[in-house]
Amino acid sequence: ELGLRYYNVAVVAGRLDDSVMNAVLEVLRKEKGSSTAFHCASGNRVGGALIPYFMVDEGMTEEDAITLAMRVGMRSSELLEWGTDYVRRTTAG
Repeated sequence: ELGLRYYNVAVVAGRLDDSVMNAVLEVLRKEKGSSTAFHCASGNRVGGALIPYFMVDEGMTEEDAITLAMRVGMRSSELLEWGTDYVRRTTAG
């Protein structure tokens, strides 16, 4: 009724792999330029999943991407590593 589109990408500790990150990035890229609400209960998972988007799609440095991810709620070293490792592996070369 409001014209909202809903996407559910499960970001679950212990199951953080490329398929999850690819799904997150697919949605963010599809909705680029649109107002988007991207959330989890604490912002922790959102922050980790946003690191590759900030770096690859928005051209941020790793340091700036991590700082912004922490501002939105990321506190987990596992999620930080997931995001930064994804960028290193998929953009190398």
